[in-house]
Amino acid sequence: MKLSQRVQNLQPSATIALSDQAMQLAASGVDVINLTAGEPDFSTPQTIRDKAISAIQHGKVDSYTAASGILPLKKAIAAKINQQYQTDFSAANVSVTTGAKFALYLLGQALLDPGDEVLIPVPFWVSYGEQVKLAGGKPVFVYPTAKSGKVGVNDLEKQLTAHSKVLIINSPQNPAGLVYSRDELLRIAQWAADNDLTLITDDIYRDLVYDQTEFHSAFEFDGRIREHTVLVSGFSKSYAMTGWRVGFIAGPIPLISKINALLGQTTSNLTAVSQYAALAAIELSESEIEKMRLTYEERLNRFYPKLMEIPGFSFPVKPQGAFYFFPDITEALKLTGITSTTEFTKQLLDEVHVALVPGEAFGQSGFVRLTYAASDDSLEESIHRIKKFMKLHM
Repeated sequence: MKLSQRVQNLQPSATIALSDQAMQLAASGVDVINLTAGEPDFSTPQTIRDKAISAIQHGKVDSYTAASGILPLKKAIAAKINQQYQTDFSAANVSVTTGAKFALYLLGQALLDPGDEVLIPVPFWVSYGEQVKLAGGKPVFVYPTAKSGKVGVNDLEKQLTAHSKVLIINSPQNPAGLVYSRDELLRIAQWAADNDLTLITDDIYRDLVYDQTEFHSAFEFDGRIREHTVLVSGFSKSYAMTGWRVGFIAGPIPLISKINALLGQTTSNLTAVSQYAALAAIELSESEIEKMRLTYEERLNRFYPKLMEIPGFSFPVKPQGAFYFFPDITEALKLTGITSTTEFTKQLLDEVHVALVPGEAFGQSGFVRLTYAASDDSLEESIHRIKKFMKLHM
C-alpha cells in the first residue's frame, strides 16, 4: 500500500509518543514518573460532570448537533470573549472544535495554500510545524535574539518573505512558560497587520499566569489588528477537561463560515455531551479556576529552585505561565558526556524511570520539558532520581 507523501513526511507528536512509552512501562510494572504530558492533575470539577450527566439523562446528547456547535455554547463563548477581549462578537464569530489542536489544524487548512510560509517562534509547541506541513505550507522557525527568550519584530522581520502568510503567537507559551507583555504583543501584532499577515493567537493557557504576571493577548487590540487576528483556545487546561476535547476558534465571520464547512466535511460535530460540559464550565465559579492556578503557582515557586540545584540544570528566565519547566541542560550534557537531549531523556527513562521531553521536539536542543501539573510527591521524587542519574554519570 503506497502512502501519501504528506504522511510519509509527518513526524509523530513527541509528547504523545513519550507519554505513551511511559504509560506502557508503568503498565508492565515499572515505577515510572511521567512528566511528559500537558495535562492538569486535577479532576474535572464536579459541577461540570454533573451537568454533563444531566444532559445525558435528559436526552440532549443523542443526536447530531450543528457542525460548529450548539447555539447556547457558541453564544456563551462569544459572551465570554466579549468580556475578556472587549470584542462585540456573536455566535456567528465562533466555531467549536474537537480540542484546540484540531482548531489549529482547521486554520491551516482554511488559510494556507501550497508554499505559503508560517512564522513560528522558537521554542514552539510540537504540532505547529507538522500541521502547517499537512496543509501544504512551510513552517519558518524564528529564533529569538533577546535574553528574554521571546521573539521581537526584528527577529520576525529577518524571516519575512513574499510567501509569508501567517504568524503564530502562543502566550503563555508551551514549553518555556514565557508570557508576552502588552507592549511586546502590540508591536508584533501591528507589524503583522502592516505586512498583511494573519496572526493566530493561541491563548489556551490564558488563565494560568503566576507571581503577579499580567495576561495580555493580541486579540485585545481592535481596528486593523483584530481584522488580521484569529483566536484559538479551549477548555482543557483552565478547567481540567483534557479528555472532553473542547476547543474553539473565534474570528471574522467569513473565516468562521469556511471553518464550519470544513467541520461539516470532517468531524461533523464535537461530541454532544462534551458541548454541554463546556457550557457548564463557562458558568463555573472563577474561584474553582483560581484554586487550580494557585496550586500551580505554589509548585512553580517551590520546585524552580530545586531544579536549579541539579548539576548542569539552569534557566535563562523563570517561567511565568502555563505549567512547564524548560531548563537548559547544556552543562548537564557536558558533565555526563551524553551527546544530545534526546539521548539524555532516553537514558533517564531507562535507568531511573523519569519521563521528560527532549527540547528537540520544541525546536530547541539542549533543553528538556517537564510538567509541574503533577503531585508534589512525584515532583520531589523525580528531582531525587535526576540527581541520582547525574551522580552516576558524572
